[in-house]
Amino acid sequence: MGRWLPWVLCTLLAGTTAAFGYLAFDRSKADDAAAVPVPGTDGDGLKTRSAPLPAEGGIVLESKGHITPARQILLSPKVSGMLVELPIEEGQRVKQGDVVARLETDEYQADFDRAQAALAAATHRRDELEHYRPEEVGQARAELAEAQAQLEQLQDDWSRDQQLYKKSLISRQEYESSQSQLHAMQRRVERLKLAHQLMEAGPRVERKQAAEADVQLAEAELAKARWRLDNCTIRAPVSGTILQKNAEKGNIVNAMAMNGSFSLCEMADLADLEVELLIAERDIAKVFQGQRCKVCAEAYQDRAYEGWVDRIMPIADRGRAAVPVRVKIRVPREEEGVYLKPEMGAIVTFFSDQAAKH
Repeated sequence: MGRWLPWVLCTLLAGTTAAFGYLAFDRSKADDAAAVPVPGTDGDGLKTRSAPLPAEGGIVLESKGHITPARQILLSPKVSGMLVELPIEEGQRVKQGDVVARLETDEYQADFDRAQAALAAATHRRDELEHYRPEEVGQARAELAEAQAQLEQLQDDWSRDQQLYKKSLISRQEYESSQSQLHAMQRRVERLKLAHQLMEAGPRVERKQAAEADVQLAEAELAKARWRLDNCTIRAPVSGTILQKNAEKGNIVNAMAMNGSFSLCEMADLADLEVELLIAERDIAKVFQGQRCKVCAEAYQDRAYEGWVDRIMPIADRGRAAVPVRVKIRVPREEEGVYLKPEMGAIVTFFSDQAAKH
């Protein structure tokens, strides 16, 4: 028994050492597994994979999001009417200023013609009040001269009648009639003098100002009618691709309508894309403005695109404990709309260094 005791002790010691070693190795593996969780297994549902911060240029985070245009336009007409032309289709690329649709113009053309006529009438009335015609001024001058001549004659008659009345050669009635005619002619001469002065001075300033205001009102109505008529032709506000048609030829479209057709189409520049992401709050410290990224669409994982963090939104999503982030994608012009399409899923890899250029 004493001979076997050293061998038994050595065997027990070796077994204990091996057991402790296995437990330490198993705990190390568990810690590593906890440090890099598998995508899609987070309790909050965010598909991210976190990793310790490596050296410069290394991967710090991966996350899944969806591709969206940086600026998507819902193109609606500014005036209502029936579509008589809609020369666009989904997927068609249009340039800024290209005709996208035309509306019926009959009503708007009539309004424009009426506004033109109203402006012409207001302009003529204003011009009439700018100054009187030379013939009108001459007529007033001639009437004044005639009245002045008659006044001189009546003054002579009244002087003679005064002498005759003193000698009782005429009746009192004849004398008073001569005096009354003289006074009436004096008032008429004064009135014709004032009329002549007004003719030479021109119309009243207030009437001129009212006529000018009428012209300005007519010009505003004409501009409004022209704006309505011009907007019957709808043009592309930017260069881009037609994503979806919302109306067809023959539809009556009205941007203010609560139901029916209120827009023509949706369009966007597919060379200006970004990825919408929700980054968990525990990982947002690893994301910064201008950070270099790699973007792969889930449909084309063999194609990688350069990207960078363009915006970190100023408000978090409380329900998901995450912060919205936008990653801009650098899309080659020849691949515009070919591989990367709006609403497709994309995987974004964040690197620890800054993007070289945007």
